Amino acid sequence: MQANRLTEKHSVSGQIEPSDVEAIKAAGFTAIICNRPDGEAPGQSTIAEVAAAAEAAGIAFHANPMVGGTLPGEIVEKQGEILRSADAPVFAYCASGRRSTALWLLSNPDQLDADERLRRAQEAGYDLEMLRPQL
Repeated sequence: MQANRLTEKHSVSGQIEPSDVEAIKAAGFTAIICNRPDGEAPGQSTIAEVAAAAEAAGIAFHANPMVGGTLPGEIVEKQGEILRSADAPVFAYCASGRRSTALWLLSNPDQLDADERLRRAQEAGYDLEMLRPQL
């Protein structure tokens, strides 16, 4: 599990396993957001499995799954609400971190301008320039 930092308060990664939760906690994260629906890939840990590990570790867990290639407004809005209200820092994951980054970019919990958000996404390894018109 490698966290790609977007800001001091928000990091993203690809799929995590329940066994990764202790390392996430040790890295100082206080909340985990799952942006990946169950069953996308064979052998993928379920939301319930990761949530149980987070609960056992004393880390807040939020499920906000999004199907790849879509950006439903209600999911963007919910992501922003979670990011703004969670005790930071927050660790969000999906298959690769790209969806979680797009949700951060669009929900803009840090009130950054579009260029800064796109730059931070790029530095984290996610080219999301195609979302510029939506910013």
